Amino acid sequence: MHSAEQRPADAHPGQWVLIAPGEATLYLFNSGAQQLFEVKAFHEEYRSWFIGQTVQQDGRLLFVTPMDPLFLILYYLIKADKEQGKFQPLDQVVIDSEYPNCPLLLKCADVKQYIHHVTDEKEIGSQKFHKYSQEKTLKWLKKKVNQTVKALKSNNVCVGERVLDPTFVSIKQITDTEEDYLRYAHGLISEYIPEDLSKELLKYLGLPELKSPASEPPLKKMKLSDDPVEAEEDYTKFNSNNTKTKKANSKMSAAQKALAKVDKRGMKSISSFFSSKPKASK
Repeated sequence: MHSAEQRPADAHPGQWVLIAPGEATLYLFNSGAQQLFEVKAFHEEYRSWFIGQTVQQDGRLLFVTPMDPLFLILYYLIKADKEQGKFQPLDQVVIDSEYPNCPLLLKCADVKQYIHHVTDEKEIGSQKFHKYSQEKTLKWLKKKVNQTVKALKSNNVCVGERVLDPTFVSIKQITDTEEDYLRYAHGLISEYIPEDLSKELLKYLGLPELKSPASEPPLKKMKLSDDPVEAEEDYTKFNSNNTKTKKANSKMSAAQKALAKVDKRGMKSISSFFSSKPKASK
């Protein structure tokens, strides 16, 4: 995370501080750290910008969108609950030696007002103590999922399995079920929470886990026998031990029947007309 006001004087202008449990993710604060933003880059090859009389080679488009800081605070709450499992002041939970600017999350507007959505709270004197609550967190995340579903529907975004890239589809061509919307919204929210919590949220939403193709039982092998069998995806019947004769019950055309009655004795095989000619004797 990065804050323009909190950056040390000797810091390099291009230096950033990231919270990256996996792929690197960039966040920034506005002036006074009242609002957290997520930064995403859209990049295509061979893109640049003309700025005045100069060319900016890095042609990435940076999208800056507001983000709920509770998603990042969750990481520290869960970590503290696993390590100590007790009520603590937030400023003793949201600390990180690798990311010294992370306490700025607590300065964001409404954090103190909405922190009770993900924690149990105790107040001793004038000080408040908090402890991670999975039950409350799942309830809060469900609201986030429902809000996302509402936004998807209002923007007519297709979310069914047959949609290849819903990012670029704004006209609904198929009817999506409520489960389609819930699964898609769950996937979006899961990008901001730990995997274990994502699985718990799936159960909380009443959605069964989708089986991967590898976990499904293999198709039954066809058993070869003397009895005629029928192909699963074809109407053609065949007999495994008789490849030379046709089906007994197949219908012959009138021409085929007439040809069958012709006396073929003394006739050459049609293949003889295409065979190589014998060499002439000297």
